[in-house]
Amino acid sequence: MALASVLRLFPSSPPHLSPLLCKSPPPFPFNSSRFSSSPSPILNQRSSFVTAALPDSADEQTVVSDDSVVSEDDFNDPRVIVSACLVGVFTGIAVVLFNNGVHEIRDFFWDGIPYRGASWLREEPLNSVWVRVIFVPACGGLIVSVLNSARNAVSEASYNAKAALGSVLKALAACITLGTGNSLGPEGPSVEIGSSIAKEIHSLLDKNPQTKLSLLAAGSAAGISSGFNAAVAGCFFAVESVLWPSSPADSSVSLTNTTSMVILSAVIASVISEVGLGAEPAFKVPEYDFRSPGELPLYLLLGLLCGLVSLAFSKLTSYLLGVVDNLNKDVGIPKPVFPIVGGLTVGVIALAYPEILYWGFDNVDLLLESRPFVKGLSGDLLFQLVAVKIIATSLCRAFGLVGGYYAPSLFIGAATGMAYGKFISFAIAQSDPAIHLSILEVASPQAYGLVGMAAMLAGVCQVPLTAVLLLFELTQDYRIVLPLLGAVGLSSWITSGQMKRKDVKGTRALENGNRYTIQQPEASDNTTSLSSTESPPYFNNLCEVESSLCIDDSSIRTKDLEKRIFVKEAMRTRYVTVMTSTLLTEAVTLMLTEKQSCALIVDNDNLLLGLLTLTDIHEFSKFAKDKSLDSKVLLVSEICSSDGAKCKVPWTATPTMDILSAEMIMNKYDLSHVPVISERVKDCRGQPIGLLDRECISLTCRALATRESLDFDTVKAIVE
Repeated sequence: MALASVLRLFPSSPPHLSPLLCKSPPPFPFNSSRFSSSPSPILNQRSSFVTAALPDSADEQTVVSDDSVVSEDDFNDPRVIVSACLVGVFTGIAVVLFNNGVHEIRDFFWDGIPYRGASWLREEPLNSVWVRVIFVPACGGLIVSVLNSARNAVSEASYNAKAALGSVLKALAACITLGTGNSLGPEGPSVEIGSSIAKEIHSLLDKNPQTKLSLLAAGSAAGISSGFNAAVAGCFFAVESVLWPSSPADSSVSLTNTTSMVILSAVIASVISEVGLGAEPAFKVPEYDFRSPGELPLYLLLGLLCGLVSLAFSKLTSYLLGVVDNLNKDVGIPKPVFPIVGGLTVGVIALAYPEILYWGFDNVDLLLESRPFVKGLSGDLLFQLVAVKIIATSLCRAFGLVGGYYAPSLFIGAATGMAYGKFISFAIAQSDPAIHLSILEVASPQAYGLVGMAAMLAGVCQVPLTAVLLLFELTQDYRIVLPLLGAVGLSSWITSGQMKRKDVKGTRALENGNRYTIQQPEASDNTTSLSSTESPPYFNNLCEVESSLCIDDSSIRTKDLEKRIFVKEAMRTRYVTVMTSTLLTEAVTLMLTEKQSCALIVDNDNLLLGLLTLTDIHEFSKFAKDKSLDSKVLLVSEICSSDGAKCKVPWTATPTMDILSAEMIMNKYDLSHVPVISERVKDCRGQPIGLLDRECISLTCRALATRESLDFDTVKAIVE
């Protein structure tokens, strides 16, 4: 019999009910008779599939069918390709207008100083430039503060109007931020412009939900390709930032058709960018050389260094964001004050280090010594610039100025690589002749600077393939690939374990809304509590560091819905139960019949003992084959007694728990299935009444969101 598709929808339980979790049930009463003697005949064995008795009566039932398989016709519709092309066209035009706007604002405020360069500004007398250097970024912060307040004011408008107007205001805020020299970059806003255009085109022309993610990927690819004038890197960026982070179980994405849409959009946007901004790359590639493959360990060491610097950069940003948030909530400092303070701080820092100001990629050219007739910077000053740029950029992000982290990451990587290269060259030149280091030929510091740029970009933004392809596309030199891959791989590996994608808007809304804890029952020996917004303290939020890496906001829009849905509304009420004396072959047959990947293990009193999965059975079958055991007579008790970790249930959910809390527990402990037990808990063992998994959570959220959308559209039609 096929898996039932009936989803029982209950009236919402009172919000004051505390959700309960059971941790570490008592040891299972399994024996290992299989390994001590021959089995006796199986008596009184029980196995079944159960339609659970629900804890509360439901007045209504809603029938929801399983997700339908996505047809290729959804992507073969001409509107899909037309939509992707339009995304590329409008994103290219918007990015050209955005960059020209930044240039116009920069020329207006700085009066030609950026064209003379930071080196000229450093050599000028302080009394002749301090007013402009300090107050131009501060003025930018003031205007951004007004624009941010305007964005907050449109929150009362409808969702579509708020999204469109909010995107325009955010782009204007980014123009002001960058035009006045504050320490951020334009590529992040370019990606967000592309994603906003993709969302609008999807809502107007192609309302098929199966193609939304593909259009978002096309928009992000168009933003990067037009921003860097690098179409190949844009395509890989879409894969790394949009498609890979999405759920692999999302059957709504056709990889082949999505790739076509991404390529079309990226190429069109790049062509328009070349027409509007010129065909030159974002920054000038300096003269460099590679001497020998023996240098590879030096590049690996550079990758390690860039990974550590990237980690410090991300951690400082997350820390300052928390500090500013506490100043706003606890001290009461209004949010509009922070962008002004941020701009003022950047101006003060720029008096000593004018290179941190954003003047396009001219300062990156200065670091790489690719500008003619300009003296290069010393190694000591380059190391200082790494630290100062990290601080200035983190302050800009924390204080509410608008921009991306791609350009600052490239700046920091160039400074780190150049300083490292100069240090290596100096160390080899000054080495003791007895050590014979002088015979080791090393490349110029510019080569290390280029590799450092890619390694830093990969470490901060977690886009290693994009970083490699971007530098390769700009240099068009195959020799750089091997050092790039080594350094980028190490840098990304160091930061990957410390970075985590988390919805910023959803998390903040949750923190500002109902703060609640998930408590364990009093019967548990180690009672702990877990905040609903808790995450391991060593993780940094990648979405806070660079918001353009999290443009798929579908999960953000369902956060509030997840808090209002209870486990009893989402759990499967039809599940498989087995006893310890059940044959494994019979358990597998029941799972196959009910299309379930697990079964609940219960005792004679129908109390939960454990959870048996197909993975456990598959692994145990290999063990049984090695031991020459007869698989036809193997029991459930034997698989559970063979390994103490198997069959155990670390957590159980209760019907009155909201699914947001349950899902966070599942993520924290990497659980795919959670048994739902009744409110009556006996020694942390209750009677199972359902089974909760990620598929039913996703289906419930989508079904109820669709129902609410239909109700909203009906009300809107009546009002109009």
